[in-house]
Amino acid sequence: MSRYQEDDEYVADEYEMEDIDDNMDYEINGRDIGSDSDGDEYDYASNRLQDTSAAEARRGKDIQGIPWERLSTTREKYRQTRLEQYKNYENIPQSGQGSEKVCKVTNKTGMFYDFRQNSRSVRSKILHFQLRNLVWATSKHDVYFMSHFSVFHWSSLKQKKTDVLNVYGHVAPSEKHPGSILEGFTQTQVSTIAVKDNLLVVGGFKGELICKYLDRPGVSYCSRTTYDENAITNALDIYTTPSGAVRFTASNNDCGIREFDMERFQMTKHFRFPWPVNHTSISPDGKPLVVVGDNPEGMLVDSRSGKTVASLQGHLDFSFASAWHPDGQTFATGNQDKTCRVWDIRNMSESVTALKGNIGAIRSIHYSSDGRFMAMAEPTDFVHVFDVKSGYHTEQEIDFFGEISGVSFSPDTESLFIGVWDRTYGGLLELGRRHNNFYYDSLF
Repeated sequence: MSRYQEDDEYVADEYEMEDIDDNMDYEINGRDIGSDSDGDEYDYASNRLQDTSAAEARRGKDIQGIPWERLSTTREKYRQTRLEQYKNYENIPQSGQGSEKVCKVTNKTGMFYDFRQNSRSVRSKILHFQLRNLVWATSKHDVYFMSHFSVFHWSSLKQKKTDVLNVYGHVAPSEKHPGSILEGFTQTQVSTIAVKDNLLVVGGFKGELICKYLDRPGVSYCSRTTYDENAITNALDIYTTPSGAVRFTASNNDCGIREFDMERFQMTKHFRFPWPVNHTSISPDGKPLVVVGDNPEGMLVDSRSGKTVASLQGHLDFSFASAWHPDGQTFATGNQDKTCRVWDIRNMSESVTALKGNIGAIRSIHYSSDGRFMAMAEPTDFVHVFDVKSGYHTEQEIDFFGEISGVSFSPDTESLFIGVWDRTYGGLLELGRRHNNFYYDSLF
């Protein structure tokens, strides 16, 4: 991935949603448009009445609370302006234009998840514009997200936000394990997180790894993948092996992938590749491993030996996302060429299909646990939910305004959470899976 320091100017440009109307100085509650004070970020009481419920959305309220009726432009006109003016970041020039001709034409009439609520007090802030895995759901009501120097838990059922891990000060392990850095870390700048079941893993810009079990006090394990200058942790993947062992892989900018065993708290594998690794995903059977990074070609490798099984040829830029379908036969990769490609391990000569984004790179991909849906997130404004059963022909396009910090299905597939970072209209979008039993849906 791109070096953080070299892209500071671009980061500012990409994060900020421009003021919708220069003449609109205040919102209904009197806050300055574009305000980014700590009070706006964390004062739940002041934001509570600004949240949007499903009932309000059905009555015509904008799901983000944007008062279009008071503005000098319409939502449709502003959407068109965003599509025309947004600058997609590319490492290989014109990669987005070159990929369009091979993409599947989809039916965008799908309605798989209905809007439930937007919680504006829940804002997950992005620290690197290319890394967007900062939101993780552990149940249909529980989600974890990163904001500034803290990992928070949000209960949509209780409407309560709790600070789970604050890394601004000194963080040190409360347990002793071989290889753990007992002195810990101070002011860790977080690049990515992962949460699965009761395990939280935090990755830092200097290769830091902090592991915490959510049902235990304190931090269990601290490690550092490398002291290399280019050490940022780009992605984390927590998984359970077929034998039941809990492990995770860390993908780093030093061209390495490292596997850690969370029962023994030890690094068990270390593979090196020719280019910085931006994301990895291991198959459900624990054998093939998808590796993508700062190269248009990705790799399918043997997770035991690190040897290449097949190359992934078709993308035109660098990739930052990957995910396996639960069947273990197919997987998807997301690229800065604005496409997601789906691959079948039974025929790796080319991808099965290519799916196109609207505005920018595909930064995050997730399959629902039942394999029915795939969520594909762009850097801003759009999340696409594809019906896998239809061969990815039908999709639901979720349209809003703001940078996307992460997207996550709940393990039971009942909820879909989308983190939106914007100084004024950021929040956590929650959608619920559509069922025929509408009375049952209304209870949740």
